[in-house]
Amino acid sequence: MDLKNISDHSHRDHAFLSPSKYHWIRYDKEKLIKAFYNYMAVEKGTKLHEIAESLIRERIKLPKSSSTLNMFVNDAIRFKMEPEKLLKYSDNLYGTTDAISFNNNLLRIHDLKTGTTIAHMDQLMIYAGLYCLINHINPIDINIELRIYQNDDITISEPEPSEIQDYMDKMVAADQIVKEIREQEEYYVYWWTIPLWYSSDVW
Repeated sequence: MDLKNISDHSHRDHAFLSPSKYHWIRYDKEKLIKAFYNYMAVEKGTKLHEIAESLIRERIKLPKSSSTLNMFVNDAIRFKMEPEKLLKYSDNLYGTTDAISFNNNLLRIHDLKTGTTIAHMDQLMIYAGLYCLINHINPIDINIELRIYQNDDITISEPEPSEIQDYMDKMVAADQIVKEIREQEEYYVYWWTIPLWYSSDVW
């Protein structure tokens, strides 16, 4: 058996035509081509986010233009924002912002979208709620500006404090529900995995 190429890739690396994503085996040519273009778009998006993060960290501006990437990078540098910032409230509730800053009582969160499907502000509203929860901030005490960079355009939102508070309440409630389920499942797993010799006869 030729094992030469077995270790060429990480066990977590999946090819486009991966056995674990076996549905492609039933695609016709047209559907396969469409699926591959979608796959390439995701790969391109990942690379663009990596490029943007590096440029922002090094404070390297791009030529001024209406290009989505250029505007996103240049604005993040101009507003002294931090790229790829993890916001973690709990093991169930966390996420990474594309760019964020909190200066002069103003919370800025910018999101880079590389796909063509119009994005919504919900993701950024959750990020804003996360930031407030983590830092014990009442949204009524600060100003918030959210931006989506997509299709060579910028969508700007300045949500009301009550909107962010509503998201925060829902997030905390959802997190509590998931915590309770986890605790319950861990209890059942514990009892189902007790060795057979550890039976009631011992007691």
